[in-house]
This record gives sequence, structure tokens and C-alpha cells, in this order.
Amino acid sequence: MDSTPPPSSASPFDMVSSALGQYMPAGGAAAAAGSAEPQDDNAAARQVPADPPTARQEQILGAVNLDRDLRITRCNLDAPVFAGVEAVIGNPFVDLLPPWDVPTVTRRLRQVLETGEPHVARVQRLRRSDGSELVVSMSILAAAAPQEGLTVSLIAMARRLHLYAAETAIGTSLDIGETAQSLAESLLAWGDVTAIDLDFAVWTGEVVTEQPQGRIRLRRAALVPDRAWPDGYITPGEDLPGDASRLLSQAIRRDDFAQAIVIPDREAIERVLGSPRLVRALVPGDQAAGVACIPLVLDGDPPVVLGVAEVWRRADRPFADSELFDLQELVARTSHHVDLARQHQREHTQVLALQRRLLPRSAGDTIETASVYQPATPDSAGVGGDWVNSFPLPDGRTALVVGDVVGHGLGAAATMGQLSMEARALLSAGLAPDEVLEHLDDTVSLLDDAESGLAAGYSALGSTCCIAVYDPVSHHVELASAGHLPPILVAPGGPAGPVAIRPHPGLGAEFALREPYDVHAFSAPPGSLLALYTDGLVEDPALSIDEGIDRLTDAVSSVHPWDGLQQAARRVVSALAPPRRRDDVTLLLARMIGYRKGDTATWRLPARGVAAARARALTSELLRRWGTRDDTRDSVLLVVDELVANAVRFAGGPITVRLIRTGRGLLCEVGDTGNGRPRLGPSGLLDDGGRGLHVVHGLTTRWGVRWTDTGKVVWASVER
Repeated sequence: MDSTPPPSSASPFDMVSSALGQYMPAGGAAAAAGSAEPQDDNAAARQVPADPPTARQEQILGAVNLDRDLRITRCNLDAPVFAGVEAVIGNPFVDLLPPWDVPTVTRRLRQVLETGEPHVARVQRLRRSDGSELVVSMSILAAAAPQEGLTVSLIAMARRLHLYAAETAIGTSLDIGETAQSLAESLLAWGDVTAIDLDFAVWTGEVVTEQPQGRIRLRRAALVPDRAWPDGYITPGEDLPGDASRLLSQAIRRDDFAQAIVIPDREAIERVLGSPRLVRALVPGDQAAGVACIPLVLDGDPPVVLGVAEVWRRADRPFADSELFDLQELVARTSHHVDLARQHQREHTQVLALQRRLLPRSAGDTIETASVYQPATPDSAGVGGDWVNSFPLPDGRTALVVGDVVGHGLGAAATMGQLSMEARALLSAGLAPDEVLEHLDDTVSLLDDAESGLAAGYSALGSTCCIAVYDPVSHHVELASAGHLPPILVAPGGPAGPVAIRPHPGLGAEFALREPYDVHAFSAPPGSLLALYTDGLVEDPALSIDEGIDRLTDAVSSVHPWDGLQQAARRVVSALAPPRRRDDVTLLLARMIGYRKGDTATWRLPARGVAAARARALTSELLRRWGTRDDTRDSVLLVVDELVANAVRFAGGPITVRLIRTGRGLLCEVGDTGNGRPRLGPSGLLDDGGRGLHVVHGLTTRWGVRWTDTGKVVWASVER
């Protein structure tokens, strides 16, 4: 015997209330639905209104129960507004839908079945038996126990209810594409097809003027419903033909005011468009016979037109005056949401351009690098202040820098750009990583007091930074960190794991909390892989930060020596980064190459008068073995002689001489224990001091000083 209850065995209000009960706190469902029996004499004495709330709700409320196969098991669509909607027990629920909505709604139904999370307030069309359609607000809920399956709530969209629901839905995203899509979906209640075409300046976030300059350009931002369209028809992301853009712009501008227009039938549409090509581009199929074009106008003096909304209908459904009023009211209410999304897009584009500008280009011949930067999703708080950089230093080493400035938007971007450029300048000047962090720490503290500029009102206190400098001759890395997560090191044939660095507060910490920055030195032989990253890559609400770092370690360990580094970096980010990012994701992979042993030579000499002659002899023999040209050899010998002579004269302790054969020339380094900085000053013909540096300056392409724990190193580069 079939135990399935008849279609109207329960009111739709009861069916929906039962399903809602499981989403409410204990006792909430009873409080919401009310009690069937009086609890006391006073309750019994209260009179029931002649038109109770449930009766009013049942005039527009319907409900359908589905089994796990999405077939109808029970329904109540008795309200007159649902006349013609034929919900038959045992039939698939999707039989009530237009064909083009079936895939999307089926996916939503399955999702609620699997997760139990409700899907609420979707604007949906239902088919009537006479071929017309009913617009409803559809919510999908898990069925109340002991039943299995789903309860689908259907609320016929009264005019004011729909306007309110539409405006609420449109204002939930700052992404301009999603905003346009929400508007198009809401307008579908008045037509069969809706499209949103925006001024190209709006789409890209540029400033929009009341009088567009040059050729008018419209881009399709949204199109509903989602279906297969005829060839030649303009779909989202495509630009309208120039003639079509001009026609639409002229049509809605009459007497210098933007106004809605209606083209009532197919014949009039073809006459206005004037060519089969424009008809194919703008008319959605053969059945579309009338269109209402409503401008998106931003209030102002004068008002600014952001684009146009198109609502298409079949010939048997002409637009009534009241419907046009509703359309204009909804579009007018939501135009400011489109402009807010435009402003957000503009800021997002500017910050992203700055981020892209700071991405590393090339790290030189002794190290291979690859980087991936993915901004936070557009509808989040905005692009953050993550940055990554790698660049060759003038003395032949390579710097790897990653940082994370707190916050989002232009303030974070401005601070990020300033810190990134300052770090590069200080490292190129020869400062050690810990010294650079000390300067960045002071900069962040000073910026916190700034009252003007892009960073006004913005605080970068607590930003983090990690700096690593790779020496391709000794194959060692010096690393310092200010509150940043530890890099991952994968040694060839050895274990992989985070580099052991002592925790340190972020940049700009209170003076009482400041401590000297540590420099951690470790070996990185050729073939080693070093990964620097920001927290957006390893943070996951379901995992601890240590588990996130372990996942990154496993992913980086899977990179083989013969893998292309850029592809490997993308693969690592794809495996770890969440699909909807609330924070930027940054990764820098560096594969150490270094110099071959035969391309370098190092000598240690006593600080005596014969040191210069000994250095010349050793250098001359080495250059002969390297097959260096005579003119280059003479220049290198003079440079080495002057640098060693200066070290003997002005510094003490042993002197270290190092020669490196690079891809473009020769690099000469002379180290000593002195702490004085050689300076190139003015000198006359008879001056005895300072002439050696003038000789070095004239023979080299570049020279400089870097500081070490035991003194300094003066380096000079000579081209071949």
C-alpha cells in the first residue's frame, strides 16, 4: 500500500517550518511556528485574527518535498498564484523548470543533499502549462527528520518583495562582474533574457565622465540565463560592435537625459539595428521580439551613464507601463552598487599593477628563481601588501626577499612599494640582512606617524620580512627574519624542512620589545631548493600553521631537479592555495647553481708590503690559465695591486684576495679587517692619497664595499 501522502496533506507553511526547525536553536522552531494548543486560560481567551499570518503567507507560499533522486514526494501549490504549475508526485522536480536552468538548479539541489547547507532566495522561473512562466524566490532546505531528501520553498514574487530581495542580493559583492550578474538575474523576473552592457571604463575601473571621449565602447558584463547562444551573439566578456554601442548609447540619450526606451516588436528592432550582423549580435534568438533598454545612471550634476540593461521578451508579452516603472526603479536603486564595484575594481587594478611591477625578473647566472603571486579574490578586502623579489647584487651574490605588509588596499600597497625598494637599495649598498631589517624597522615606525600621502591613516606595524643572501662561491646563505614564517630548504639528497630561525617580532614593534636581528648562515650546495612564501599559502582554517608548513614542505620536496622551476612553483601553489583567497598568496622558489670550482680562486696573504706583488703574481698566473685577453689581464692586475696596497696601508690583519670568472667578466674581491669605508674624493695631480681608487674607478664597470663580521670586502667588476 502506498504510504505517500496526498499532495495537499500539509500546508506549505507547516512543511517549510518543519524543515527550518533543524537550522534553529533548541526551541526556536516551536517559537517560530507557534504552539497548536493553548498553554493557559489567558492564551485560550485570546482571539485568533480573521486573517492569520499563515493564511496571508499561504497566498504566495508553496512547498515541495523531494526524495534523494530529486523526484517529488509531496507538494502544496494550492495557492491561486501557482495555477498552471503542474507538480506531479513521482515526477522529477526539474520538469517544473526552463530547460536552461536544469543544470544549475540540479547542482544546487545535490549540493544541499550532500552538505545540508541551505541555499536560499534564488530568483527562479517555473513553467506553467499554458507556456507562461512564474517568477518565485526559491529556497532549498534539507527535509526535517524522519524524512529524507529536500524541502523546496517557493515564494511567488510580489512586486515590492522582489525589488527588496533584488537590491539586497545585488549589494553583496564588490566584484563588478558578480554585481552585474546579480542585477541581470534580478531583472529576469520581467523578461525572458536579460543582459548588462557596461561602459568599458566602468568595466576596467577607470574614471567615468558624463561625456565620453572618442568612440563609445560597451562590453557585455552579464547575460541571463546561462545557455548555448547562437553564433555571433555577444556573450559576457565580449565587446559590442561599435555600431551597436553607438546605437544603444544614442537610444537612451534623448534631450541630453538618459531615459528608458522600449522597442516593441521584431520588425521595429530590425529597422532600428539596420543590419543582419547587428541583429545577430544583439537579439537573443528568434523568439525575442521586444526589448526594454534601461540606462544605469549615477546620480550627479550632470548624471553619468554607466551602461545599459536590456530586458528581452517574446511577442505575446508586451511591456506594461507599471512594469517599466518597476524596471527603472530597480536599476536606479542598484546603479550605485555598480559604481562602488567600479571604484573597487580601480583600486584593485592599481594595486595589482604595483604588485606585478615588483615581481622578480631575473636573479642572474648563479641561481634559478621562479615566483607566483596570486592576489586575494576580488570580492575580499582587496589586494594585500605581499611582495617578493630576487635580484643580483653588484658583488656577484643574489638577494632573495619576501615580505607581508599588514592590511589591504592603497595604503598597504604604498608601504609595500617603499619597503621593497628600500630593501633593494640597502642590500645593493652592501649592508647585511640584519642591518637592512633594522632600517626597515625604523621606516615602518616612521610611516606610522605619517599624516599625508597614500599611506595616511594607515599603520604597517607588525609587517613581516625575510631576507636571504646567497654567495655562489662559498655556497652559503645568510638569512635574517622579522616575524616572517621560516623558509623551506630542500638539500640535494638530504632532508627537507623549515630553516631553524629564532622567532623575532615583526617590523615596527614597541621599543621595549625590540631585539637585535639574528643572522642565520647555512650551507646550500648546488641543486638545493629554497622556498620563501607568505602566510596566505599555508593558512587553512582546518589546520594549524605548523601543519600548513608541513604540507608546503611535502609539496616542495616533490620538485625534481629536472622540473621546470616556474611550472613547479605554479603546481605547488595550485595544490595548497584555497580557491577563494582572503589573503594574497606568494611563493618564491630558488634553485642554487653557484660557480664551478675552476671559475674561482681565493688566496690569503699577510698584511705586509710584499702582499701586492704576491697578489699580482698569483693573479697573473690564474688569468693565463683562464686564457684572459691581454688588455683585460692588465686592467685586472692594476685593480688587484691598488686594492691590496690600500688594504695593507689602511687596514690590519690578514688579507683575502678572491677572483671570480663570471659570464660577463671578472670580479675581484679584497677583504681585510679594517672598518673604514674607501671613498672616491677629489685629488690633484700632486696628491699622493686617494689616487689608487681613481685608478680602480677608471678601469672597472662598478666597484663597492660590503661589510662582514670581521671587517669589509672591497670588490670591483672588470668586463672581458
